[in-house]
Formats: sequence, structure tokens, C-alpha cells
Amino acid sequence: MEHYNMNLTLKIWRQANSGAKGSFETYQVKDISSEMSFLEMFDVLNEQLIAENKEPIAFDHDCREGICGMCSMYINGQPHGPWKQNTTCQLHMRAFKDGDTIVVEPWRSRAFPVIKDLVVDRTAFDRIIQAGGYISVDTGNAQDANALPVPKKDADNAFLAAACIGCGACVAACKNGSAMLFVGAKVSQLALLPQGKPERETRVLNMVAQMDKEGFGNCTNTYACEAECPKGISVANIARLNLEYIHAGLNSE
Repeated sequence: MEHYNMNLTLKIWRQANSGAKGSFETYQVKDISSEMSFLEMFDVLNEQLIAENKEPIAFDHDCREGICGMCSMYINGQPHGPWKQNTTCQLHMRAFKDGDTIVVEPWRSRAFPVIKDLVVDRTAFDRIIQAGGYISVDTGNAQDANALPVPKKDADNAFLAAACIGCGACVAACKNGSAMLFVGAKVSQLALLPQGKPERETRVLNMVAQMDKEGFGNCTNTYACEAECPKGISVANIARLNLEYIHAGLNSE
């Protein structure tokens, strides 16, 4: 793959805190390698700003390996940028070309208030998990793998649902700011496995109630969540969530 350098114009959202009025600011970066990651390019920009005695841009990151979900940025109108099933930290500058203008924003959702610049508060997801996304029954010592048979289809679907990293791209992509794909994945992950069965009904009722309390919107089946999910989580999990919720509601009456 050919390596090249580029000069770019960056239009980046700057906002001091959740109560401040934000705006876009324009920056120029030069000689950016096509082999840099997007976050490495941001590091270069921040070093440039610090050298100019200016406030560096706040952005969230941790693992830089596509598994923590923290590097959430809205890039040129797409969560995590132009590459499919890709996190921002895995996006490389070869996705752009010399002279491009790149617009970078934080997630836009009432449930994800801006903390500063590109950093948003995603603790609403944590509270949803705390409401029921766990197993508290005493399962005893670990059993041999073949002592607790699980149908392969169920195991595969649970594994695929568990791939959700909670980044919030589904919420950012949804016109309603819905968290149904996230909640559906977390409910499915446990509902499909024997260990999750004892709390199956209370789990879905509590998690959906917390989701609504946090102010997320409703799902209207536009499939934008699945299209922009960096881990390719299927909307089939939303259907499973609805079925689990209806079943639990009927049994609680």
C-alpha cells in the first residue's frame, strides 16, 4: 500500500462544558502520514496547539485497539468515520486524501451530554447495566464445558451480542437517539444462556425501565444503528429484546 503525506483542514467542535455554548473551530494540519491512525493525527494536532499555548482538544480514548468503545467521534457525518465496522481508533488517515476537510463532532444525544469538546458522558449505559445486565445467582464452581449443554445457535448468537462494546454509535446514528440496539445486545447475551435464565424477566423489565428513565428515544426500525455499529451487532437483538419484554410483562401481571 502506497504511503503518502497530506495536508488537511479540520473543523472540530469545541465546547468548554455541558452548560456552555459550543462551536466549530478550524485547524490546519500538515504532513500527516496516511499510515497514522485518526487518534494519532489528533495527538499531532494537540501537540501543535500546546506549542502555540492553546487549549488542546479533549477527546476520549483508552485501548486504541477497538474494544473499549471510548473513542467515539462523529466524523464527516458518520459515527466512527467512513470505514464500516470500525472504531475511531482503528480508522487510519488513508481513508482521506490530501486537501480534505474533515468535520469532527461529539455524539449528539440528550442522554449523552457533552463533558468537554468531543467527550460525552455515556454513564447512562452504565446505569442501564447496573439495572439488570448481570448475573447475581450463585452458579457455584466452574463446570466442565460439556456439563452444561448450550445449543450452538444460542451460543453463537450470545457471543455475537456480547461483542457490543457500548460505544454509543447506535444512539448517535439513530434519529430518535434510541439505545435499543445496545440494550437488546446486553439482554440477548444473557437471555440466550442458561446462567442468565433465573433473572431473565426482572432483567429486561429493569433495563428497559432504566433506558426510558435516561431519556433515550424509541426505535422506529430505520436500521441506522446496525449500519453504523463498529461490531456489526444485528437488529435481531432488538426483536429479541421486544419479545423478552412482552413475555416478562405478561408474566408479571
